[in-house]
Amino acid sequence: MTHPLHAVAGPTAPVEPSSYLRLTAREVDQLLERLEESVPVSPALREIPEGVGHEAVIFGDTHGDWRSTEVVARRFLERPDERMLIGLGDYVSRAPDDCAEGSVVNSLFLLDLASRYPDRVVLLQGNHETHRQIPVVPDDLPEEVDQLWGPDVERYARLVGLLERGRVAATTRSGVYLAHGGFPKAATPGDWRKNFESVSEDLLLDIVWGECGASRSKRGMGTEFTERELEEFLTRSGLHVFLRGHDPDLVGRPVFHDRCLTLHTSRTYERFGGVLCAMVPLDRPVRTTLDLRLEHLETEGKEFPVPP
Repeated sequence: MTHPLHAVAGPTAPVEPSSYLRLTAREVDQLLERLEESVPVSPALREIPEGVGHEAVIFGDTHGDWRSTEVVARRFLERPDERMLIGLGDYVSRAPDDCAEGSVVNSLFLLDLASRYPDRVVLLQGNHETHRQIPVVPDDLPEEVDQLWGPDVERYARLVGLLERGRVAATTRSGVYLAHGGFPKAATPGDWRKNFESVSEDLLLDIVWGECGASRSKRGMGTEFTERELEEFLTRSGLHVFLRGHDPDLVGRPVFHDRCLTLHTSRTYERFGGVLCAMVPLDRPVRTTLDLRLEHLETEGKEFPVPP
């Protein structure tokens, strides 16, 4: 009998996230095979063209909080022909206690969405998705895979490989730059997009480890950017606003004269600024963060029963 997670009859809403916890080892291998056939492999920079919809639902670091991810997905699925769904990275590790095997469930749920809506779901990489190039701790994913289906290095590697198919940055024609942490600091001659032709370790340090100078968080891995450096990048690229994740102490607080906004969508960090997503216009110019609409998710401040 075919498991319902494997039946695909055109773009349909994915199943309840906790259903992934009930997959057998054989079933998850079949699911990974389907995802490997359908999740797109994309260039490092995704440029979202005009005409794809009216707005994008942008969510920040979810860190295994698949309950909050499900709420964000519902926002997108209300009008999938008119919206896009864009994640800013860090989908794994540090899950809330009521999200069993949160790294695995969150990853499979999002990858399933990306496979069903390849032109409308964009999963950018964060520092936790690029850990095979630049190690990061904690890394809960391998242990969770073993707990669910027994020790299997290949199964873990396949799941990580799917997460690595995501872009590292995206832009919208409405004027928004999206990345997990920062932007290219190197002054590449000519078109700034050339920075993304080769994803080097230096570029990853800028993009997925970059820290905002307004943040108190100093990990010491990536480069710190100032307001002047951001202004120079936005001017050079013809963009106006930077949406990012990474620094929890800045969640929901526009900085640098309303040109930079940090989002987190995990209850693990809700004490800093809530559990947020942003509705970003795609069909009209975005000049400052005031042109966006922030939403606090219904999971904020809540705990849920642990799935059996």
